[in-house]
Amino acid sequence: MRDPYSVLGVAKEASEGEIKSAYRKLAKKLHPDVNPGNKEVEQKFKEITAAYDMLSDKEKRGKYDRGEINADGSPRYDSAFHRAYSQSGGAGAGAGGFEFRHGTGDFEDIFSDLFGRARRGGAAGGGRRAHSTQVKGNDVQYTVQVSFSEAAKGIRRRITLYDGKSLDVTIPPGTEDGQTLRLRGQGMPGLGGGAGDAYVTVHVQQDPMFERHGHDIHVTVPVTIDEAILGGKIRVPTIDGPVAVSVPPGSNTGSRLRLKGKGVAKAHGGGRGDQIVYLEVVLPEKPDDELRSFLQGWALRHPYDVRKKVGMD
Repeated sequence: MRDPYSVLGVAKEASEGEIKSAYRKLAKKLHPDVNPGNKEVEQKFKEITAAYDMLSDKEKRGKYDRGEINADGSPRYDSAFHRAYSQSGGAGAGAGGFEFRHGTGDFEDIFSDLFGRARRGGAAGGGRRAHSTQVKGNDVQYTVQVSFSEAAKGIRRRITLYDGKSLDVTIPPGTEDGQTLRLRGQGMPGLGGGAGDAYVTVHVQQDPMFERHGHDIHVTVPVTIDEAILGGKIRVPTIDGPVAVSVPPGSNTGSRLRLKGKGVAKAHGGGRGDQIVYLEVVLPEKPDDELRSFLQGWALRHPYDVRKKVGMD
């Protein structure tokens, strides 16, 4: 293995904090979760981890600086230390390697900060308790757009995952704009800790007719003068398709009709909300002489003050 100081890009006089900071920066860039399937990067990650394992352990670092052990933790055969090592029957420096040992660095804290959580595991060996770091894979974020009606009624949409695979996602009925769906285990693979999760944020497009208010849907429907005064049947749009609705005689702009069960689905099988229909009386684009003459005569016989009724003089 190369000189651990060079591997981490720090000076030999670097403090513990500087060494830890350098490792964190490199680990975040080279972690296998961020570079899935890249064997070259995986090897570099192992190298920086071994270097940090050496330099974060005061005892190992001291022996390396004094020339008693090599960069991989093996004894230096040209040192006085090796002679003492041989005479002692092999007690002393152990082989290096890619193992995270309790008390010899802050691997668990670092991976917890970088990748969310770390769990201890592993087995004791050589009279010293060892812990292998298990890291859950990173979570990933996706977005998907659906129409107003699709969000209200529910739909399945196919998304492309980070690894190029496709996945059909169920958008449940009643989904709101900005709502996030969690797909367990569909994130990036971890290091012995299981895959992360995928989070899909749903963006609901605005509709030119419908507005959502809780579980109710509001829509404004224009009606003619004769439909408003005389009443009649009109067709009203809903997310399920148009339906026939009766307009009561004498209706006016702002009159409300309620269509039961034509709103947005409620959670846990709680049925659906309603659709509220607001009527808007619309005049003819170009009233003809016949209509003008009729209204003039009608107004003389039936005067009424609409502004006085609401407190305007």
